[in-house]
Amino acid sequence: MMGSDAQTTPETRSQTERPEAAIFSGGSRRLVVISNRVPRGDGPPGGLAVAMKDALKNRDSLWFGWSGESPPEASDDVLTEQRGQTTFAVTDISADDYAGYYEGFANRMLWPAFHYRLDLSRYTESDFEAYARVNEQFAERVAPFIEPDDLIWIHDYHLIPLAAELRARGVSNRIGFFSHIPFPSPEIFHAIPHKDRLIEGLACCNLVGFQSARDRSNFERYVCAHAHGFWRADGRISVDGRLVRSKAYPIGIDAEDFRQKALAPEVAEKADALVRAAAGRKIMLGVDRMDYSKGLPERVDAIETLFRRYPELVGQCQLIQVAPVSRGGVEAYANLRERLETAVGHVNGEFSTIDWTPIRFVANAVPREEVAAMMRVASLALVTPLRDGMNLVAKEYVAAQDPDDPGVLILSEFAGAAEQLTGALVINPHNPEEQARAISKALVMSRDERVERYRENRKVLAERDSSWWSSSFLSDLESASVDDFAAELLDAVDTVRTAE
Repeated sequence: MMGSDAQTTPETRSQTERPEAAIFSGGSRRLVVISNRVPRGDGPPGGLAVAMKDALKNRDSLWFGWSGESPPEASDDVLTEQRGQTTFAVTDISADDYAGYYEGFANRMLWPAFHYRLDLSRYTESDFEAYARVNEQFAERVAPFIEPDDLIWIHDYHLIPLAAELRARGVSNRIGFFSHIPFPSPEIFHAIPHKDRLIEGLACCNLVGFQSARDRSNFERYVCAHAHGFWRADGRISVDGRLVRSKAYPIGIDAEDFRQKALAPEVAEKADALVRAAAGRKIMLGVDRMDYSKGLPERVDAIETLFRRYPELVGQCQLIQVAPVSRGGVEAYANLRERLETAVGHVNGEFSTIDWTPIRFVANAVPREEVAAMMRVASLALVTPLRDGMNLVAKEYVAAQDPDDPGVLILSEFAGAAEQLTGALVINPHNPEEQARAISKALVMSRDERVERYRENRKVLAERDSSWWSSSFLSDLESASVDDFAAELLDAVDTVRTAE
């Protein structure tokens, strides 16, 4: 087993170790995407839909997931709609199952645990039973749609057991899984109830993708230390006779598309209005969902520390913090909003003048074009999550900036983006003094240094965009060996469950 990311990994091994990689290319196989939700025909595209745009382009595909409906008694019907070359297939989840599967085990147990907040995790056996049941239902309902040559791509923490359920139903296709959120350290993961069932689901995939090398390493270390896994010479891990390859695929954005949004005439008008309202003061920007993983109270503490340590900056800059409410029905989020509003009120009460407040706090959703306008004119962006899989806000900020006079990105070392955006000022979000020093440095940084840092980050955006993300993952999935699960597949699945 690897001791650190510096040692030999699948990424550093030669392609000659996988001669089959040359056989499966060109994207001719039909792609089956399975996620909790599917894109709505009449609504704005979600983050996953935008990221999958290139993967679905010019190929036949099926996208399966929840319909968004939760009747008291859900049927097992699957409704389909054809849009271009993609068939969208949706199914209902009963109200009770939704409460346990989505609100319960997925978002009260897995989400906080995967973001290193075991103290906020809440577990009940009934929640896990609903989580397992919905994954079983998804497998049962999508299996009839799967054709022998399809590639299957499962997304995110809601559906970790799904691959095992598909294998148990005789699906032998190549299956890939991508985790959009962090994968926790082995010590954290080991504390999650039914972790063996989760590992079983991942081990039933040919390829497991993560946002960062740190997340991939955490998964590999757990499997080899706690799940009887071991490294093979070809870079895959053997788990109970099944072979799985794991790799980091940091998700990207269409940087040029976002830059054009920031330059659109209607956006330029909003940007000009923001500059006029700032009255010569520098704009600091934060754009986050209101989530305890985003480090929002810690950010407010850093702003207070900034004005105490650098009183000459009082009245010279302002933080615009956009934080629309996320999962408002969960107690932890209600507590977070109350804590955040209290902290913002304290800082504004302490430092405000007649014509200036340190923090403008917006708890409502802001249209995307207004966000682009804010990013275009902000002198610095604070992207300081306590833990994040990637955080695309950091990349969008870089894309929106003026290349000749760019702002500065201040980025948490615990965001996956920190592995790529090395032109950022990388900080520990738990340390308000360090954040304050970085803000002060950014506000007085020379244009030459800002341009150099911007170019370093912009190069990453160009080389590792959303198209690279999907094509890299699917190329590796297509090249996976299909015999990994041929022998004793059903026995292996049944053995793990019997042991539980």
